[in-house]
Amino acid sequence: MLRVRDDFLRAHLAIAALFCFLGFQYATWVSRLPALKTDFELSDGRIGLLLMASGIGAAASFPLVATMMKRYGSRTLATVSALVLGLVLAGFTLAPNFPVLLLVAALDGVAVGFLNVAMNAQGAALEVRFRRTAMSRLHATFSAGLGLAALLASGVNIVTTTLSAHFAIAAAVLALLLLLARTGMLADEPQPAAADGKTDGKTDGATAETASGPAAEAAPPKRRGIPLPSRITIWMGVAMVFGTITEGAMNDWSALYLKNVVHASPQLAPLGIAVISVMMVVARLFADGWRTRFGDGPIVRVGSTVAGLGLALALLVGGVVPALIGFACVGLGIAAVTPCVYVAAARQGSDALALVAATGTTGLLAGPAVIGFVANATGLAWGMGVVAASALVVALCATRITWPALDAAPAPTTPDAVLHEA
Repeated sequence: MLRVRDDFLRAHLAIAALFCFLGFQYATWVSRLPALKTDFELSDGRIGLLLMASGIGAAASFPLVATMMKRYGSRTLATVSALVLGLVLAGFTLAPNFPVLLLVAALDGVAVGFLNVAMNAQGAALEVRFRRTAMSRLHATFSAGLGLAALLASGVNIVTTTLSAHFAIAAAVLALLLLLARTGMLADEPQPAAADGKTDGKTDGATAETASGPAAEAAPPKRRGIPLPSRITIWMGVAMVFGTITEGAMNDWSALYLKNVVHASPQLAPLGIAVISVMMVVARLFADGWRTRFGDGPIVRVGSTVAGLGLALALLVGGVVPALIGFACVGLGIAAVTPCVYVAAARQGSDALALVAATGTTGLLAGPAVIGFVANATGLAWGMGVVAASALVVALCATRITWPALDAAPAPTTPDAVLHEA
């Protein structure tokens, strides 16, 4: 029993290092956007294009990542994409002009898309193998990575404003996180054999379920190329994109809302981000226990409803204190959405996981820009209203998703097995 527990903790720490890696890498270069703006003499519009290029790269990774997962496995894909993300930091410092900088940002988005799928596949495999919830705590380490990167950026800026020095230190931290991840990631093995004894590298969760039964002989031939998503996968993708829009927009616009709409003091305005971040980390630390007790579906439905209604009421009442309470509701309610949806998507197969991860990354990166367009046209209060509505859309989608139970299936021992289990 102790041996199994040790195995779980070893794998848990290793996979958590991957989540921390991604949050740390992303926040490292985003926190230095003001320096990039100065060095390359960029307008606000070009900064927006730079962020959009990263989102486009993440969306473009979808057609490739599922195939790469099946061919190389999540462990190899996570390692390679992490190495690329480390090199991307050097690309930001060495780019000679803005077009090259756009290409670096797009490459960053592609690598983020790959690592996002691989690490969530590892997290889903961890839960199924050990029959223990862990995904919410793993996503908490992503949030922790964001915070650590921000603290490092602030500390380095006290000593030097040079990008190359900052990114060199960050790259060393990323190397340590990757070494930790390599010590305990779940190993990839050949995928399970089909009914005829041959290994089918393109079998997803749904087709694997029917391949062993009598109906397998009458099953229609599978399409080649990019597979069409199932109805449940589409609902998952919609839930993910609106969930990440809610999460990303709150981080980017809460301080401006406090300052410009409810006229908070300069000392109070930054508290919006702090309240959201703290509530999200705390909720994710406890959410796995809630998932075990209540199930993923109720957690997502209730949480997203609390986030949407809490923020909507805060916007209607107005004022600094109601706003902070509303922001706390968002952080508390939305925290478990992405971990639960990732677990459900992983059970549907690598194609579903790739699509859901791509929509999530796109929503996280593009959502703040969408809220900015709405705010520019109608006012920031209405833009924040869109955020509240996005959370309620997640609650609606949650009623259409089939949520997995950890004790409902035999325990695969590898990420590949989870993505192709019956």
